[in-house]
Amino acid sequence: MYKNLDLELMRKIFEIPSPTGYTHHVIEFLEKKVQELGYSTSKNKKGNLIVDVKGESDYTIGLSAHVDTLGLMVKSIDGSGNLRFTRLGGLILPTVDGEYCSVVTREGATYTGTILSTSPSVHVYKDAQSASRTEDNMYIRLDEEVSSKADTLKLGISSGDIVYLDPKFTITSSNFVKTRFLDDKASVFILMQLLIDLKKDNLVPKHNLKIVFTTYEEVGHGCSNIPTVDELLAVDMGCIGNDLSATESVVSICAKDSSGPYDYLMTSKLIKLAKENDIKYAVDIYPFYSSDASAALRAGADIKAALIGAGIHASHGMERTHLSGILETLKLIKLYINAGE
Repeated sequence: MYKNLDLELMRKIFEIPSPTGYTHHVIEFLEKKVQELGYSTSKNKKGNLIVDVKGESDYTIGLSAHVDTLGLMVKSIDGSGNLRFTRLGGLILPTVDGEYCSVVTREGATYTGTILSTSPSVHVYKDAQSASRTEDNMYIRLDEEVSSKADTLKLGISSGDIVYLDPKFTITSSNFVKTRFLDDKASVFILMQLLIDLKKDNLVPKHNLKIVFTTYEEVGHGCSNIPTVDELLAVDMGCIGNDLSATESVVSICAKDSSGPYDYLMTSKLIKLAKENDIKYAVDIYPFYSSDASAALRAGADIKAALIGAGIHASHGMERTHLSGILETLKLIKLYINAGE
C-alpha cells in the first residue's frame, strides 16, 4: 500500500535541521532534488523555494508547505557556562525537558547538549517534579568542559546561535510516523512525492502549479509574498483533539481556523472530491491555528485559499501521524490539481 512512497526521502527531509530562520540547508537539499527531476525553480529574497509545473490550462494553483520547524536560540550564557534560550515558534516546553539538542555557531561549529530544568535532579531539588518548565526555569547543558561564561565564549558560542532538537524520526512496524516536526515536514514530503509521481508517470496536470516551500510559517509570514496564482491550497498539519473528528489516518480539511473561514467553494470542492473517490477525510475547525494561506491573505493577496493536511497528534510536542494520513492527503491533492475550476 505504501511501497510507492519514498520513505528514505522522507527520512532525509526530517533529519536536516531547519528551525525557523535557519532553513537554507533543507531548501538547498530540496532545490537539488527538484532540479534533478527536471523542474524549474526559483527563490525569493526570504528564501522560499518556488517550483513551476506547467499544466494544460492557463489557470494556476499554488500549493504550499513550510520547511521551517520549531527550535530554540541562545539568549544568554550564565555564570556556569550553561545556555539560556528563547523559543523559535511555539514549542511545548515540558516536552523538551531532557531532550538532546545541538548548538550551531555563526562560524559553523556544532556542539551537542541537553535541555534541562533548573531543578534537574530528584536527589537534590525538592521541586524537581513540580517546577514549571518555562524559558526562565530551563537551560541547555553543553557536552563540553565548561564552568564559566568565559569557557563557553571560548567555544565560539554566543547569543543568537541556533539550537535544533533531535527529531527522533521513526516509522514503526504498524506504519506510524513518529517524530518532531511533522508540522510541517510531512507536507513537504507529500509535495515532493507529488513531484516525483508526476515525473515518473509522465503526467501533465490540468492546471499550472506553483509549489512553494516556505521558510517562516512558524512565525507568521511564510507565504506573505506569494507568487502570482489564482488560488492557494496550503498543505499543513491536520489537528487532532477535543471536539475534532480527524485521526492520524485521514486527510483533514480545515473549514476555519483562528484567521477566519477558508474559501467556501474550494473547501466544498475538496470535500466533494474526497467523498466521490472514497478518500478517508474529516472536516474540522482549528481553534488555535493559522497557515501559509492565512499569511498570504493577511498580506493582501487576491486569491482563494483552502487548507488540508494529514492528521497529526500532539502538535508542537512529540508528534505522530500514520502513512495512511499522508497517502490520503497526497491522493486528494492529485485529484484537486486535475479537477475543473
